[in-house]
Amino acid sequence: MTGDQIAQLTYLLLLGAAVAFWLFLQARGGLGRMMQYAAVWGLIFLGVIAAVGLWGDIRQTVAPRQTLALEEGRITVPRAADGHYYMTLEVNGTPTRFVVDTGASQVVLTQAAAERAGIDTDSLAYFGRAMTANGEVATAPVRLERLGSGPLAAPGFRAWVNSGEMPSSLLGMSYLNRFERIEIAGGELVLVR
Repeated sequence: MTGDQIAQLTYLLLLGAAVAFWLFLQARGGLGRMMQYAAVWGLIFLGVIAAVGLWGDIRQTVAPRQTLALEEGRITVPRAADGHYYMTLEVNGTPTRFVVDTGASQVVLTQAAAERAGIDTDSLAYFGRAMTANGEVATAPVRLERLGSGPLAAPGFRAWVNSGEMPSSLLGMSYLNRFERIEIAGGELVLVR
């Protein structure tokens, strides 16, 4: 179990204990009534647990996904619930999730994403510097075998690996400038080549 799952389980157990204590205090009015309350609260509790457990599946089903119209040289990306645009591109053949960041001049990989793409992050020279919202971080230049999908892929693409903690890799202007048109309208980011 992860730390988040342990915290959620602890919260649910405390909530259940509070409801059980309340039911015990209400039992003075009669055992039949207490059993009705217990059944109602038990069903509510099970419903909440089911909703929490299935939320990821529900969100994936309901939320729109990125579409690639490779023959037209077009990528359409829906806006995520947090207001950002996320793209999944292949880095050296490995699917990698990026946040589209027009404020970033380069493509920046997290260390985990770089390692999944077959880059030995321990042997990199972190001599570059980048200013982020969290301050200055060291970066290392890398040459990717390939970045993108199908005919929209860029071979031999230059990127950077961040030495610090980042929640997601950044898809900066060095990749976005490869498109003729970048448009944001109606909750979608559209890249056209």
